[in-house]
Amino acid sequence: MSQVAEAHGLRPFVALLELNRPPHNHLNVDGLTELAEALERLDGDDRCRAIVLAASGKVFSAGADFSGAGDGAARDTARFYTQAMRLFATRKPIVAAVQGAAVGAGLGLAVAADFRVSCPEGRFSANFNRLGFHPGFGLSVTLPRLIGEQQAAQLFYTGRRVDGEEAVRIGLADVLAPLDQVRERALDLAADIAVSAPLAVESTRETLRLGLAERVRKANERELVIQQVQYATEDFKEGVAAMAERRQPDFQRR
Repeated sequence: MSQVAEAHGLRPFVALLELNRPPHNHLNVDGLTELAEALERLDGDDRCRAIVLAASGKVFSAGADFSGAGDGAARDTARFYTQAMRLFATRKPIVAAVQGAAVGAGLGLAVAADFRVSCPEGRFSANFNRLGFHPGFGLSVTLPRLIGEQQAAQLFYTGRRVDGEEAVRIGLADVLAPLDQVRERALDLAADIAVSAPLAVESTRETLRLGLAERVRKANERELVIQQVQYATEDFKEGVAAMAERRQPDFQRR
C-alpha cells in the first residue's frame, strides 16, 4: 500500500497529499521518499498552485519509525534525513492539515509546511529531549524561526504537548477549526493561495525562504551527528522505556 496518496480536483489548482500509514502515520525512509517525489512532481505540474498535506485517521504523524532497520535508529537516521531535507527544496506552498498528534519528526513535517490548520484536539510536541536525544528534522532551525527562540527552547527542553488552541496563540498553527472541518479549511486556504498569480506566489515564497533549505540542511547535519552519539547512551534507552511504560524518565547523565 502506498504511504502517500495524491488527489487533484478537490479545489481549482490545489493538490492533496495524504499520509496513509495507519494507525499513527509514522514516518520512515520509504514514506518520506514517496512524499518528496510527489512534491517534486507537483513542482512541474502547472495544474497545481498549492498543496494540502493531510493524514488519514486520527493522527497527523506520531513521529519516525526505524523499527525495520535492525539495530537501526542510529543506522537509518541518515537516510531518513536525506529524504526529509528534500522537502525544503520544493517550490509550491504547502498547507498542513493537522487533525491530531504531530510529534517528533511528525512535528518537523508539519513545520516544514508554509501554514498549519489544526483543531482543539491537535497535539504538537517536540519530545526529543524527553526521550533522551537532540531534536532532528531541522527543527533546531524551523521551530524557532516560526515561534521564536524562547518558545522553541521551552518546547524542546520540556517536550510538553501543545494543543491546537495554544498552537494558534503562539504561532505554531495558523487556523483553528472544528475537528471535522480541518481538512476542508486547509483546502480553503490552499484555494485562496491558488487564486493569486502563481509566478508571483512562488517568487515571493522563494524570497521569504531565501537560504532556508541550506540553513536547515546544515543544522540537520549537526543534529544527526549528536543524535547518533546519544542513541548509544543509557539515557536514551531510559527515555524510550519510560515512554513505553508511561512514566517519568529517570535520567542519569550517561
